[in-house]
Amino acid sequence: MPTSAAPVSPSDASNTPAPPARRSRQRSAPRGRGLLAPLRHAAPALAGFALVRLTGLLVVANWADGEGEDLWALLATGWDAEWYLGIAEHGYDSEVRAGDRHSNLAFFPLHPAVLSAVGRLLPCSPATAGLVAAVAASVAAAWGVFAVGDTLHGRRTGTVLAVLWGATPVSVVQWMGYTESLFTALAAWSLHGVLTGRWVRAGALAALAGLTRPTGIAVAAAVTVAAAAALWRAHRAKRPESGRAGTEHTGRTGAPSGRAGTGRLRTARPGTAREGTAAAVRPGTRAVLAGGLLAPLGWLGYVGWVGLRLGQWDGYFAVQRDWSNEWDGGARTLEILGHNLTQLDRPFLFLAVVSGTLLLSLLVFLLCLADRQPLALLVFTGALLVIVLGSAGVYSPRARFLLPAFPLLLPAAVAVSRARPAAALLVLAGATAASAYIGGHMLLLYPGAP
Repeated sequence: MPTSAAPVSPSDASNTPAPPARRSRQRSAPRGRGLLAPLRHAAPALAGFALVRLTGLLVVANWADGEGEDLWALLATGWDAEWYLGIAEHGYDSEVRAGDRHSNLAFFPLHPAVLSAVGRLLPCSPATAGLVAAVAASVAAAWGVFAVGDTLHGRRTGTVLAVLWGATPVSVVQWMGYTESLFTALAAWSLHGVLTGRWVRAGALAALAGLTRPTGIAVAAAVTVAAAAALWRAHRAKRPESGRAGTEHTGRTGAPSGRAGTGRLRTARPGTAREGTAAAVRPGTRAVLAGGLLAPLGWLGYVGWVGLRLGQWDGYFAVQRDWSNEWDGGARTLEILGHNLTQLDRPFLFLAVVSGTLLLSLLVFLLCLADRQPLALLVFTGALLVIVLGSAGVYSPRARFLLPAFPLLLPAAVAVSRARPAAALLVLAGATAASAYIGGHMLLLYPGAP
């Protein structure tokens, strides 16, 4: 997958020369064609991500050996992974019987389908196939996270962003039989498609994300809202009074050019390589519309299918109610958060980490708003926060549910990338060590769901 491209306008731009946008000194677009050049461009980010995750894995492996626990079972078959394995092997429930507490219809179908496909390709058990798929998806996710950071702020920031995503407090689940790695990969590349004007790809990946997790609706919302905004700007730009509509559009489009965060788009200078790249990815109105319409189809399709399977229009939401996953506007979250912070003399470290992650995520989102991140990123992280914080479901997995919200790491990634090398290395090493310890604590000491 390509890592970055010049941001473009959804309307047909003229060939009138425009002043070249200022670029970051760190930005260096990959040269060459095919997959090899973008892979070389992303190699430092992927290597850093792999080093962070291998460090965490070694810490957990040594810890599990000391506790007499089976590392493979911890990673491949625990908690939600067992539900996905059951779906991959036996399929979905055909009904929800009276007295049943939980139905596997609460789990979306793409991850079990991937497990089945990998199991057919490789001579391994479904559980091992789940780990293989998770590791592969995590690399694709780290690449996508890097691509977004590279597009907005340059290669160094993209590299730091990918490493920080691999060093979040609960990043141990990136190499477990869970959906977070697959979902983040689809979300990151979908958002990158919006940022670079590849609207059909963005919509298709958002549709796949909507088949992966309930929070896939956040990716769909990001693409659809960004597409609607782009179409509106294109419509306004075509008015006679718009003047310079063919050469320059200002305002948030989803892909800033020049100084990151300005939201200003410029056309390429005629006769330059950048002009050819821009012409190749410049979407027309139909592509923008197609991407926006494609984005929610995966999520809507699965929710509708569950309704048909159960014979009631709100069948999926009835299943979620059985799991106590109703949306209550955050009342349950506030209650548990207050209890953990004020009434427990010695709360579990992991619960303290979850509470801190929720509070910090809210504060950083406000910073992202002030920094004027691209619209698609703000809608994605905002919708994800609303879903996660507004749910009345189990509290302990909330930090894991926010793992795909990598745009929240952008302010830190920018700051670290601008720091002195020694200071940056110290921050990344500290984050790696903390992530490794918290991952081991979560899997081996905390008794609840991760």
